[in-house]
Amino acid sequence: MAMTMTQKILASHAGLDSVKAGELIKVKLDLVLGNDITTPVAINEFNKIGSNKVFHKEKVAIVPDHFTPNKDIKSAEQCKCVREFAKDKDIKNYFEIGQMGIEHALIPEKGLAVCGDVIIGADSHTCTYGALGAFSTGVGSTDMAAGMATGEAWFKVPEAIKFVLKGKLNPWVSGKDIILHIIGMIGVDGALYNSMEFTGEGVGELSMDDRFTISNMAIEAGAKNGIFPVDEKTIEYVKEHSNRSYTVYEADEDAEYVKTIEIDLSKIRPTVAFPHIPENTRTIDEVGEVKIDQAVIGSCTNGRIGDLRAAAKVLKGRKVNSNVRTIIFPATQSIYLQAMKEGLLEIFIESGAVVSTPTCGPCLGGHMGILAKGERAVATTNRNFIGRMGHVESEVYLASPAVAAASAVMGKISSPEEVV
Repeated sequence: MAMTMTQKILASHAGLDSVKAGELIKVKLDLVLGNDITTPVAINEFNKIGSNKVFHKEKVAIVPDHFTPNKDIKSAEQCKCVREFAKDKDIKNYFEIGQMGIEHALIPEKGLAVCGDVIIGADSHTCTYGALGAFSTGVGSTDMAAGMATGEAWFKVPEAIKFVLKGKLNPWVSGKDIILHIIGMIGVDGALYNSMEFTGEGVGELSMDDRFTISNMAIEAGAKNGIFPVDEKTIEYVKEHSNRSYTVYEADEDAEYVKTIEIDLSKIRPTVAFPHIPENTRTIDEVGEVKIDQAVIGSCTNGRIGDLRAAAKVLKGRKVNSNVRTIIFPATQSIYLQAMKEGLLEIFIESGAVVSTPTCGPCLGGHMGILAKGERAVATTNRNFIGRMGHVESEVYLASPAVAAASAVMGKISSPEEVV
């Protein structure tokens, strides 16, 4: 039976020769992931099961990143609970202050996700690792608990949409613009419980950072997962970051897809998602006059070194507008250090921006950049729902690091072409 890339990975981990869309299967897991918000709930369920140990000490990863460094007493108690659980169960991949990072940047960096893996995480943006040719998806805390205890999970095999990428990217266009363009085209439920499978010669145009960004936001189109084919760039990344063996899966030529959508990369312009939903997109040429109070560059979507370099290219030798609080979050300690070595942090600070330790803080309205009533932010994060970054009457505009940096300089949502 012909299968998509996702279906082949699931079949392999279920011990089956083939699977078909809609089939319910139980698969073996290569990694179970949690953070400081979701893991305490999972721990309660884990204890209810009666398990006294996790299925594999090296296949569970816990990363306190949402409210850390602890923003208040409640978050401190959450992290204490998680820290004690990790120590008691001898979980090897526990990363906190000093080792921490935003989970979906840290996991690939640490080599914990490789091609062909099946990964679940109690965070919706776990689909990020599809950039490496893995099947990864977000689950609830109860499923995380069961995964930690048994090393297995149940799935309904998803149907797939094939996105054929063609052409070459124009200057200042990145993976963030591509995925916003796609979500604007198909809507936030346009890939509901589907696998978004990217292919075509245009894939070679994308850096690994671009691919992580696109896979990360597959959930914003309602997808079960987003996945890229494994090519030389993927293999180079995996070998650089991991000593684990990996498996390359390829979709059959006659695999069945719900639909096939062609995307001409050369026609994509820098794109901005207006409040209060990621599908409400406009090209930078259609934005108009939108003054901002805050710019946020970072998150699990756009806090990698390529993102910081793009922002620095815009900010170098310039000052951010005096009315715009500009906050930059390297996604991991390693990225922070690399940015420091390259002089990017100096560029940011001299421009009038501030640089924070790795944290998810502002993305979910947690801390380190909360918006007041009536304030507007342009952010490289992944969601712009009502109240997402603070007050219910604030507004979040999603954009790439280059657009966010240009907007910080201009005091309004702007194209980097206007600044550089």
